[in-house]
Amino acid sequence: MTELVHMPAAPAKMQSGGGSSMRTPALSRRAKAAIVVRILLNEGADIPIEDLPEELQAHLTKAMGSMRMVDRDTLQAVASEFAEEVERIGLSFPGGMAGALTALDGKISPQTAARLRKEAGVREMGDPWVRIREMSPDLLVPVLETESIEIAAVMLSKLEVPKAAELLGKLPGPRARQITFAVSKTGGVTPDAVQRIGLSLASQLAARPISAFDDGPVERVGAILNSTTAITRDDMLAGLDESDEGFANAVRKAIFTFANIPARIAPRDIPRILRDIDQADLVTAFAGAPSMGMDASVAFILENMSGRMADQTREEVAEAGTPKPADTDAAMTSIVNTIRAMEASGDLMLVNEEEE
Repeated sequence: MTELVHMPAAPAKMQSGGGSSMRTPALSRRAKAAIVVRILLNEGADIPIEDLPEELQAHLTKAMGSMRMVDRDTLQAVASEFAEEVERIGLSFPGGMAGALTALDGKISPQTAARLRKEAGVREMGDPWVRIREMSPDLLVPVLETESIEIAAVMLSKLEVPKAAELLGKLPGPRARQITFAVSKTGGVTPDAVQRIGLSLASQLAARPISAFDDGPVERVGAILNSTTAITRDDMLAGLDESDEGFANAVRKAIFTFANIPARIAPRDIPRILRDIDQADLVTAFAGAPSMGMDASVAFILENMSGRMADQTREEVAEAGTPKPADTDAAMTSIVNTIRAMEASGDLMLVNEEEE
């Protein structure tokens, strides 16, 4: 877009609103830019004019407002000149450190980006509310708890309805009611004020210390215990209960084991899951489940597979006898890992027990 306002001036002929012909020594760069933008808009092009600095947006709008009609020869000359200018561009770089950091977002480490942003004294480009909407509820809840009621109401109003409802559900009742009532008073807030609030909140949230881990401690411990044997898992959870009962309970919610299948898997998903599970693991897990108190999981899976496959599996389980506890645990772990892999790839959605 910036190329539009850097075209050299050239002689041209224009017509005023009254239709009389007038000759001007040259068209300004802004006038040429206005002509090109008008051509592109007429063709239905989606031009990111909002990415231009506000001053250039204003100049472009004023130039378009001051023009009336342009003859065909002038139109053709300006369009050809612009096309030549674009063709001569071999490579375009983002302007300034802010543009460079935006272009390299996700390509350099968060630590390096944060340090360069701080050294250059630049803030992230673009709409701050877009970045805020992408943040997790765990990051946004503290803002709603600590900011003024008015700021919290503006933030809640700028979020998608499902996310706003989720955040309200995480707040204490009195605080949630105050913010909800304050939303009704946001009708008079100006766009400039909303933009300033967004920039302030985005800067505040971006200034938080960068974690070395992508997941929280609950998720990391839960993932580790998911892959351990049942004996080790129970022992670790018992130890966590003694040290931090709240953390232990949170880890239990993050853990998915063979015993959780009836509560966390939708019946319709069982056939899809079974397609990715080795039949030998299924038979071993079923055969050893009674000795581990997991009959409910076996019954749930058998009820939701095809009748023919259920009968065949029951026969194989009866012939297999009782496997060693270690073999049973390994088979159950293999089944759980398959389910976890399907969830991670987006092929499966686990049921939230609290929502149920």
